Amino acid sequence: MHAFSDDDHFRDECGVFGISDHAEAANQTYLGLYAQQHRGQESAGIVTTDGHSFNSHRGMGLVADVFQKSDIKQLQGTAAIGHVRYSTSGESGLRNCQPFSFEYAHGGIAMCHNGNIVNAPELRKELEQDGSIFQSTSDTEVLIHLVAKSKQTHMRDRVAEAVNRLTGGFSLLVLVEKRMVGVRDRNGIRPLVLGKLNNSWVLASETCAFDLVGAEYVRDVKAGEMVIIENGKVESLFPFDSTAPKFCVFEYVYFARPDSTLEGVNVYDARYKIGVELGKESPVEADLIIPVPDSGVPPAMGYAEATGITFQLGLIRNHYIGRTFIEPQQSIRNFGVKLKLNANRHMIEGKRVVLVDDSIVRGTTSRKIVEMVRAAGAKEVHMRISSPPTKHSCFYGVDTPNAEELMANQMNLDEMCKAINADSLAFVSFDGMYRAVGKPQSSHCDACFSGNYPVDIDPARSPQLSLLRFYSRRP
Repeated sequence: MHAFSDDDHFRDECGVFGISDHAEAANQTYLGLYAQQHRGQESAGIVTTDGHSFNSHRGMGLVADVFQKSDIKQLQGTAAIGHVRYSTSGESGLRNCQPFSFEYAHGGIAMCHNGNIVNAPELRKELEQDGSIFQSTSDTEVLIHLVAKSKQTHMRDRVAEAVNRLTGGFSLLVLVEKRMVGVRDRNGIRPLVLGKLNNSWVLASETCAFDLVGAEYVRDVKAGEMVIIENGKVESLFPFDSTAPKFCVFEYVYFARPDSTLEGVNVYDARYKIGVELGKESPVEADLIIPVPDSGVPPAMGYAEATGITFQLGLIRNHYIGRTFIEPQQSIRNFGVKLKLNANRHMIEGKRVVLVDDSIVRGTTSRKIVEMVRAAGAKEVHMRISSPPTKHSCFYGVDTPNAEELMANQMNLDEMCKAINADSLAFVSFDGMYRAVGKPQSSHCDACFSGNYPVDIDPARSPQLSLLRFYSRRP
């Protein structure tokens, strides 16, 4: 039995959901997490409160596996926050499952977040030297300690003081007995949206969660904003000394569900338009446009529109693959990729094919897919990518390799094309991507493409995966 790891995409680390003043808070949170399962598949958790005490259930695995009807029934209360977390190369275990909940001098508190606190190592060391004892290796717990140690009188001031000490990209949910709080970092790198379900307020990473529970999207929480939900009302504060919106553009390219709308942009529409731009910039004579499912489908359709080439689903995805598989004793070439995808020989044989995918990370999967399509009889195989080349690591809550492992960091375009055995290779340009998104580059974080980090990091001091593995932050 082997863990399935033959995947070559960046992975967003988590999703969050919270609801207040609802008789079925736990059930609604379960559904909200279920809708955001794509954001985290390692663990899931829910914490509820009835205004006096907290109830918690967390576990390893998918939402539907972690929570049974009996678990939801025991999660009494009218307010809840929940969290899904993606598997990491760092420490994985129940003690790092969120939300965390604790009792401290001011009562009960629960907390979860999506992102990465870049200065968590320094803050944790400072807290430990001051006597703090940690139960996990997650940087979320660092924030809980900062809130607990604050001398501020009011909860909002304690949270504000704590988040002002953080650097990085994060969206945070806090639950106390009578309030729910949502915070985005000063750059708004990770998403957080506000909605309304009858008389209940809802917070989530993506609007697709609202669609499932029947909530109405109200607006995105702004960069650097704190929203405090209490007694059916929402109060807005801006606790940071400065804000500079830098929303993660890769949410549009890959992370978010295509039916979500983030920062006023529908994800499916952005991906489709990126494909149109890619088709205008890098056309090629071919017989078929074939997407690499699933995130390659919208840009492939856009590419087909721009070029007039026929769109076909020439790669068929197995949607029922689990996290483990029994590998045959006799080696099968490209076995891991074949578990997920299979080329339709009847459609491909003798054709000039354009494969459209969202990104190339290490290049290993792209090479195997090209080989698979060639083995199915393709006369030519051209690769088109609906993002610029990914040359740099992400430090803001995304599971990425070290820069030295990224193909585009080590090779030029011709070398990459040869390495994946394609007849041609092209990426969408920065200008094309931002034309498709419909917003200026200045308002987005595209550090994984450009190397322009909106929050200062020191790779020499805390290289990408050593920081992430050591602290296993991955909220």
